[in-house]
Amino acid sequence: MSRTTELETLFGRLEEMSPCGFSAGLHIRFAAPLVYRRTYDPAWTTKYDENVFALRDPLVFWGLGTRGATRWSEIKLPDPFNIIGQAKEHGLLFGAVVSCGPIKSRSIIGVARDDREFSDGEIKELEILTHALHVAAEPPTNLTDAQTEALRLIAEGDRHTAAAAKLGISESALKARLSSARVRLGARTTSEALKKAREYRFL
Repeated sequence: MSRTTELETLFGRLEEMSPCGFSAGLHIRFAAPLVYRRTYDPAWTTKYDENVFALRDPLVFWGLGTRGATRWSEIKLPDPFNIIGQAKEHGLLFGAVVSCGPIKSRSIIGVARDDREFSDGEIKELEILTHALHVAAEPPTNLTDAQTEALRLIAEGDRHTAAAAKLGISESALKARLSSARVRLGARTTSEALKKAREYRFL
């Protein structure tokens, strides 16, 4: 199973256990996640983003400061902007959050429902799923010099023929390097590989 397929399968399981949606930030580095997925009510996510609630959210602060799992109702951090209260106005009445991974590459997932608290068993399942997503989204440690150089030339606007000429290799060899870079990065296209290479600070 490819990395992309595995992530989609795991996100599908996460959606099944989140009747009112979820928010998943995987491998948060330099204040931004490498993989980010949300399925909450669009009106809530718009309000959340417009008010930059991520910088004020007690769930985020809890996740950055703690590794483990808990219900939203059990978090006792200050919420001066009443973010959790505002979320309830959009149907996110009950929730749970899981945080895992080192502080330099933390993953935080929150899930919500509108009918009842998440059970202990569901929270344990969410914890297992969060760890699986964290592992599945683990970025590669590096690219080879050949892969990096091939991607760099394409990123600078060279077409395959020109890039191959600059590297002194055949066009088919260049395509092979780009293909291996896509596999290493878990990307379906070269454009996606370039985006991920920049996110991972390889370019």
